[in-house]
Amino acid sequence: MFIFNYITWAPDPALFSLGPVAVRYYGLFFAIAFILGYYIAEKMYKRDNAPQEWLDKLFIFVMVATIIGARMGHVIFYGWDYYSTHPEDIIKVWEGGLASHGGAVGILVAVFMYSRFVTKRSMLWTLDKLVVPVALGATFIRLGNLMNSEIVGSVTTVPWGFVFLKAHGLDDPTLPRHPAQLYEALCYLGIFILLMYMYWRRNASERPGLMFGTLLTSVFGCRFLIEFVKENQEAFEDSMLLNMGQLLSIPFIILGIYFVNKALKSPKVETLIIENRRERRNKK
Repeated sequence: MFIFNYITWAPDPALFSLGPVAVRYYGLFFAIAFILGYYIAEKMYKRDNAPQEWLDKLFIFVMVATIIGARMGHVIFYGWDYYSTHPEDIIKVWEGGLASHGGAVGILVAVFMYSRFVTKRSMLWTLDKLVVPVALGATFIRLGNLMNSEIVGSVTTVPWGFVFLKAHGLDDPTLPRHPAQLYEALCYLGIFILLMYMYWRRNASERPGLMFGTLLTSVFGCRFLIEFVKENQEAFEDSMLLNMGQLLSIPFIILGIYFVNKALKSPKVETLIIENRRERRNKK
């Protein structure tokens, strides 16, 4: 039996200030995700005997592409009416406005360029590793959204509803709402754990595209479902059967199913991990 009817949520988005500069939870979580993601990817690259410089270049490619892609995704799909007449505001990322679907497209473009000019390997070789830190990063980003009281859920009567007193643009901020950011964060954390298990315990890298497809299907599948308990981000979505986030998720879900199906039907490939094990056995 629950002992509360709702949770009052009104944290200060800023952790502390250093003069005129405020250190925000969102930025802190982003930094933590980057550091942990780099550490995890480094272990995976070492397991495949891949050069350290490849990893360093990958994170530069991905960082830049994610920000540009996420910003352009927001501009094109959520705010084109405004930004088409105020193009000078497109670069004002610090004012908010990033779309995860655009970030996903940006990452794919970055990995294509990275694979062609750096590793000279298949994109799937990189994507099957990158999805692990991406899932963890998505978890921390949604926690940052929670601390910012943004991307809130719809009104609810569930006992764990949040009253987002500092949320902007709500008709009545005193009504309990679904903590949609927390729902997504928990889903992405579970996906991260699953991908770690697939890579380290099930040798999923023997089936190129399996981990990449799993991420696309699960992340955007969760996103599609959770959108049903979210407030629409833009007014034009109110008249839509499925909102923009759901419509943009469908192609990624289909693409994910395709890669999972292809990976499971294709024969396993010998990875450097298997070759290294065979070499160690021969030496004995």
